[in-house]
Amino acid sequence: MTISRRRTGGSTAGGRTLTSAAALAAAVVVAGLTAPAAGARSSGDAVIAEVYGGGGNAGATLTNDFVELANHGGTPFALDGFSVQYLPASAGASSTWQVTKLNGAVAAGSRYLVAEAKGSRGTVALPTPDATGTLALSSTAGTVALVSGGDPLTCKTAVDCSADPRVKDLVGFGDAVVREGDPAAALSNSTSAARAESLADTDDNSADFAAGDPTPTNAKGETPGTAPGEPPVSAKIHEIQGTTRVSPFKDKKVGDVTGVVTAVRTFGSSRGFWITDPHPDSDPRTSEGLFVFSGSTTPSVAVGDAVTAQGTVKEYYPDAPSTSNYQSLTELSGARWTVNSHGNALPPSTVLTPDQVPDVLAPNAGGNIEPLPLEPSKYALDFWESHESETVSISDARVVGPSNSYDELYVTTKPRQNPTPRGGSVYLGYDETNTGVLKVQSIIPYDQQEFPTVNTGDVLTGTTSGPVEYSSFGGYTLFAAQLGAAQDNHLQKETTRRQRPGELAVATYNVENLAPSDPDTKYAQLAHGIVDNLATPDIVTLEEIQDNDGATDDGVVAADLTLRKFTDAIAAAGGPRYQWREIDPVNDEDGGQPGGNIRVGFLFNPARVSFVDRPGGGPTSSVGVAADHGKAHLTQSPGRVEPGDDAWTDSRKPLAGEFVFGGRTVFVVANHFNSKGGDQPTHGRYQPPSRSSEVQRQKQATVVRGFVAKLLAAEPQANVVVAGDLNDYQFSPALAELTSGGRLTDLISTLPPAERYSYVYEGQSQVLDHILASAAPRGVDYDVVHLNAEFADQASDHDPQVVRLRPSTGNRLSDLGYDLLDYLDRLLGRTAPLG
Repeated sequence: MTISRRRTGGSTAGGRTLTSAAALAAAVVVAGLTAPAAGARSSGDAVIAEVYGGGGNAGATLTNDFVELANHGGTPFALDGFSVQYLPASAGASSTWQVTKLNGAVAAGSRYLVAEAKGSRGTVALPTPDATGTLALSSTAGTVALVSGGDPLTCKTAVDCSADPRVKDLVGFGDAVVREGDPAAALSNSTSAARAESLADTDDNSADFAAGDPTPTNAKGETPGTAPGEPPVSAKIHEIQGTTRVSPFKDKKVGDVTGVVTAVRTFGSSRGFWITDPHPDSDPRTSEGLFVFSGSTTPSVAVGDAVTAQGTVKEYYPDAPSTSNYQSLTELSGARWTVNSHGNALPPSTVLTPDQVPDVLAPNAGGNIEPLPLEPSKYALDFWESHESETVSISDARVVGPSNSYDELYVTTKPRQNPTPRGGSVYLGYDETNTGVLKVQSIIPYDQQEFPTVNTGDVLTGTTSGPVEYSSFGGYTLFAAQLGAAQDNHLQKETTRRQRPGELAVATYNVENLAPSDPDTKYAQLAHGIVDNLATPDIVTLEEIQDNDGATDDGVVAADLTLRKFTDAIAAAGGPRYQWREIDPVNDEDGGQPGGNIRVGFLFNPARVSFVDRPGGGPTSSVGVAADHGKAHLTQSPGRVEPGDDAWTDSRKPLAGEFVFGGRTVFVVANHFNSKGGDQPTHGRYQPPSRSSEVQRQKQATVVRGFVAKLLAAEPQANVVVAGDLNDYQFSPALAELTSGGRLTDLISTLPPAERYSYVYEGQSQVLDHILASAAPRGVDYDVVHLNAEFADQASDHDPQVVRLRPSTGNRLSDLGYDLLDYLDRLLGRTAPLG
């Protein structure tokens, strides 16, 4: 299973990108190689302040597109004879600049709102515009220019527009060809590109503009949340935060907001600072902390400053607010502030003790919990929300989720809550979420302290402290202004025992979008996992094998290069020369990364086991079961299981194979069920969350169970192994369906509860991968081999697993003879040769 994130590097807050100092330095080098900036004449007065093209679209709140201008000069800027112009992101030969003519002026320190095209949706009108046009801006990508004159521009490249003296200012967003420097971020129906409150114009759109909630403001200072001439409302932080998740001041202007700066975020496109009121109220539901958002501009404040701020209260969602499954972050947007004094004592942080966070995650509301009054003593999500943007601290925090490429890790505030033997927190039921798990990211610049590389079970010694807020990836997050030192507890990658001569070893391994373009180091690491950690199993079911050109979507479906490179790597690591069997899918029909054509397949060691090849298998052909003198056989081998059934729409089709080991037939079914995409997050605003993806997995389980039933009907003592990434838990409806009737045993459920995991997601050690076996095999010995999921250095995000078993012959006397031989092997300590 691969988790996709809409970001390009660094860390994030609420879905907005945070880039490390090192990454920013690299970006400067890259920027030096780009085309010259369009309109590269930094403006000291009138600039484009905000651009929005999603007005009236699905999921939009506002009814109109708009362009907002601002003047950071000391005198009014006359707009008579000026125009706002728009060009599509990828301008072709027939593309032309579209024009809205302007008049009047932008007062010093003021705004000027240009209303553009109106859509059929949305519920909130713009404040009274200062000019009106009909430009239909793209909601995702395009170029807007402030132009001296009303004639359409003719330039269509960044270089040509840079040379046109009529261009006063220009912003390209998304994948716009015409832009200043690098383009601003791609937008959506619910996000605009807004210049920081300082109105800095560095001639680099990506640095000057940040994506966020649209905040149209006209020359009178009116916004959609204010009546004409309405002044800001004085408010304390706890009044802004309120007693529910959504501020009672949402979309309203507030002023006289006082607090002490507790932390500052100085990098990325979600910069700003946190303030806490040192004079709290007595209500435990109301947070005394607030995030002041400054976009991509570093705010001119320091920790310990006492400030008075004003701005618009916003509820930030990472996607469209009307359809979001996530919680929001209450923040002050479009803010202005005054520093009243420096060096003030910081309000005390909330010290997180093991018993402080409630054991119950959220109320069983049957819907949106946002309107419900917070109950921080009863529910974990309410506890965190009641401390939103306040500083919290934890001492000697045990890591339960390793550091990753996004500079994130997970700790637990409740070390006694469902611990695994290796230091994690195991997830054992829908109502047993580990509420002590907390994500940690750093707001400390890299040149001061690098983010630690840690594994599950390591410890952040000393104090880790900083403001806490909600993130769509991982839930509530501590943004560390103080980061404890990493203590390496020397977690070791596991190694399983080798199978004995009479044992067949069958493993399953999700190799995470393996493609020929992957580095040799990944292949080598996976190969050593097969040879050293899994002890060269006889059969391996593989998931996420990509085609020969990986994610390039060009019709290629063959994967022989991928599998040859993998088997070569295994041989180079000292393993056997494995053979493979698989069936190429129909192009782009099996889900996964577009163009990758991931599929399941078999590796097998021909020195230990033989594959029964029967022709007829193809991407749309369905394997059947034939009976011959009381023995079952596949009509195709390998063959796909009911590939035309709608259970497999946009999902991998199971692959059945017939093997022979020591004269005994074994049927193996390789699987990769549909992903959890589309499910509501466990930490989101809907409780309990909807798990819509379960429906398809239940259908898939029904199909696979039906196929196994056909095998056992033809041969009741058939040796059947069902293995793979089933993308679901041992307690899920899909696994209940697959094991119903008692034909298959889910082996993960035979382990002690604390050991039931093969994957770590958002700090929860959990099960996605399974091996199930029919009743016939004897001496079943099952092992999850932990070598990836708990480690920062991982070849895949899944741990492999293996079952060793003695296949039945169907004859009790013969089976007894094999059992006696196996007993002698164990007694003498004999193991299988590599072959």
